[in-house]
Amino acid sequence: MDCKSLGSALFFPIQMVYFLLKAAVCLFFPSRLRDMSGDVVLITGGGRGIGRHLAREFAKQGAKKLILWGRTEKCLKETCEEIKLMGTECHYFLCDVGNREEVYQQAKVVRERVGDVTILVNNAAVVHGKSLMDSDDDALLKSQHINTLGQFWTTKAFLPRMLELQNGHVVCINSVLSQSSIPGAIDYCTSKASSFAFMESLTLGLLDCPGVGTTTVLPFHTNTEMFQGMRVRFPNLFPPLKPETVARRTVEAVQKNTALLYLPWTMHALVILKSFMPQQALEEIHKFSGSYTCMNTFKGRT
Repeated sequence: MDCKSLGSALFFPIQMVYFLLKAAVCLFFPSRLRDMSGDVVLITGGGRGIGRHLAREFAKQGAKKLILWGRTEKCLKETCEEIKLMGTECHYFLCDVGNREEVYQQAKVVRERVGDVTILVNNAAVVHGKSLMDSDDDALLKSQHINTLGQFWTTKAFLPRMLELQNGHVVCINSVLSQSSIPGAIDYCTSKASSFAFMESLTLGLLDCPGVGTTTVLPFHTNTEMFQGMRVRFPNLFPPLKPETVARRTVEAVQKNTALLYLPWTMHALVILKSFMPQQALEEIHKFSGSYTCMNTFKGRT
């Protein structure tokens, strides 16, 4: 081992301690928040659910312009009008993020009509709530196209300009189900696990790109129509999140340039438990908590 490699090896533990201490200090002394007065924010699935609350929160925090993408014009129009009443410029465009050509075409329209996007929020998602054998093949493909591949297309469409400007942020509204899957939502869990890997790889790939960051949000079950009917065994112990809470914490994470956000923070326990517990024990946890059967009453929106 040469002197340079030996020096790096000796310095590495010191670096780790430094970053741990830095993170601890930041808990008590938060870093300066990002000024959003010059940001143009695009939210996929921005017409309803978490997407609508995200639009409200970005507007509250002073974003310059908001752009909403989705497949239902009525919802997009209603949200857009609400944001305008808040005093923020807002535009909406019909776009199915699972359609690659449509994404690229609408991205071109956005640049021409509104300007460069500096914050991209990949929020659009679908869930069919069925087992593998009960799932239609086209429905399975739809989940992968929207929940996973859609992020490939939107990021490819807007990231290059962010890199040129050295100013940008890519956000993914993911799910704790990407880390701990459940029966009855195999399409959603698979797509979210793939989406998580996409964001993890993207984040590492941007380490040497100044001014461009990422945030991956992994919320617990959120009280929206998407997962309507889903039931856990102990709702008082594990209450569903409010969409406005997810939106507020997400925007805060963007302002702080936080790479990974679990909601609530106790969801970190999932990763820890899965790292050392035997499979049989994990199965019993699923049965005890009710996650094993929580999709049996699913009536959500697909």
